[in-house]
Amino acid sequence: MAENTAAVQNGEMLPLNKRGWTVNRVINYIGDAVCWIIIAIAALSCVLPFVHVASKSVSEEAFVVANKIVLLPKGFQTEAYGRIFQDASLMRSMFVTVVVTASFTAIGMVLTICCAYALTRSDLKGRSVFTMMIMFTYYFTAGIIPDYLLMHNLHMLDTWWCLILPLCFAPYNLLIMKNNFQGSIPESLIESARLDGASHFTILARIVVPLSKPILATIALFYAVGRWNAYSDALYYIQRRTDLRPLQLKLYNLIVAASESFQMDAGAVQVTTNPEVMRAACIMFAAIPIICVYPFIQRYFVQGTMVGAVKG
Repeated sequence: MAENTAAVQNGEMLPLNKRGWTVNRVINYIGDAVCWIIIAIAALSCVLPFVHVASKSVSEEAFVVANKIVLLPKGFQTEAYGRIFQDASLMRSMFVTVVVTASFTAIGMVLTICCAYALTRSDLKGRSVFTMMIMFTYYFTAGIIPDYLLMHNLHMLDTWWCLILPLCFAPYNLLIMKNNFQGSIPESLIESARLDGASHFTILARIVVPLSKPILATIALFYAVGRWNAYSDALYYIQRRTDLRPLQLKLYNLIVAASESFQMDAGAVQVTTNPEVMRAACIMFAAIPIICVYPFIQRYFVQGTMVGAVKG
């Protein structure tokens, strides 16, 4: 009652900033402030380490060794980046990572789209069984040793395919896309196309895919980021052919060797730059390309995730 009296004066509604303070308004402001503080802390916990590494990568070695770099660089220099671009093995690793990530994402998207569309069709007999079999692999896996033996028996070790084909199909991504197809595309639209003589491939290419751009961009980002940051499979499967080592595995080797004499792979020149500076520069060199992709699909990301999260 007091709130209504404060909000209305002479029969006119007062602006929000002129209304009286009430207990509910104070609680709402406190709740908003707490939420903003939590979000700010979470955002800073993600941004500040990245800024710290970026500053360290362009700071002079003396300041880095003395642990005087916090957020701003001291003694600006780009020698570490110069050595990265001069090292043929790092540039080769970047090329391998780009090719593998692009191929991995393309194959994964084709498999996920086709499988998700098929599992949404009510005329597909046994689709619940197929869905259960696929989701079973999401919770239970064979392990590293059986995977390695499988790659060995298929003669895929030390090849491009051992980095592309395994894990290019993710049950979690399938579940999100399947729910999106069921929740955002009217069944009547597909039935109308079928009555007009359209095949399933025509419906998928001309109706389903164009209407699912948000979820496609989201799933593509999941695939690309996951493949870009992976290195454990290359650590196991790539042994003899050092020219197929991806960038993340190269970075892993640099981090492991940072406490030692810090040399590149066999055949590469010795690096005289401080290990900490070189490691920071390599991290930035590996992170910036995938970060540059995100702004182009950011507008689809939230919408695609929220729509796909609703179970049909």
